Amino acid sequence: MIRRKPLDDDAENPDRWLVSYADFITLLFAFFVVMYAISSVNQGKYSQLTSSMGTAFSGDSPSDMQSNNIKKGRGAESKLQGQQKSFIKPLPLSHLYNEKLRRERESMTNMGIDLSNTLSPLISEGKVRVVQNNRGIRIDIHDSLLFTPGSAELATAATDIMREIALVIKDNQRLVQVEGHTDNIPIHNAAFFSNWELSAVRASSVVRMLSEDGIADERLSALGFGSVQPISENDTPLGRAKNRRVSIMILYETQNQDDSSTEIIPQKTQ
Repeated sequence: MIRRKPLDDDAENPDRWLVSYADFITLLFAFFVVMYAISSVNQGKYSQLTSSMGTAFSGDSPSDMQSNNIKKGRGAESKLQGQQKSFIKPLPLSHLYNEKLRRERESMTNMGIDLSNTLSPLISEGKVRVVQNNRGIRIDIHDSLLFTPGSAELATAATDIMREIALVIKDNQRLVQVEGHTDNIPIHNAAFFSNWELSAVRASSVVRMLSEDGIADERLSALGFGSVQPISENDTPLGRAKNRRVSIMILYETQNQDDSSTEIIPQKTQ
């Protein structure tokens, strides 16, 4: 009887290397996929990837790896200081906004100086004040220069004052807001029921005169504040006289959040 030859399970398979090769190719493919994914050079993700890989292969803690990366980054930065910088520099929108705001404020300051110089005789008498604040240029005019007491009809002397102001501000397109203010002494007569009506009608009278002097109607508006926005105390005759005023506001195109204000003093010309 012929004995059957047993199968050799341990015989070496000549194609086993294909398994290891396939695994290597798979890992290499995955590596290049990762490299392609970070090819956009997202600095944050790249730093996280290098930190994670370094931690996995070296056994260092993430804090140690971060400290090493900072040291390496400083060394690389010192080497690149002498190299030429990129010609394309990003210009943030905030920089453009701040630059526009600076130029506009400078332009308004020049306008305020012109107004202050024009009205300097009245400023020296304390009857007019020119102020630059977060809203624009404000011209405070004492009511005695414009109206008779308790009236909203413009006096003859108001014509020259309004004309001088209109000559300075009519060549730009900024909005002009006229505000009427009174003291806290109540008024109640046939013409005006209260200080609200008196202040509003006075502001409207000034708007009408500015319109007649060449200011475009679409730039003009009138507001009456009565006695609710005093600039001085109402306990003395002098304080009440300061509060009875008309304010002409030349407004910024871009509103500034800075709440500071600076009084503009007339400049002496040589």
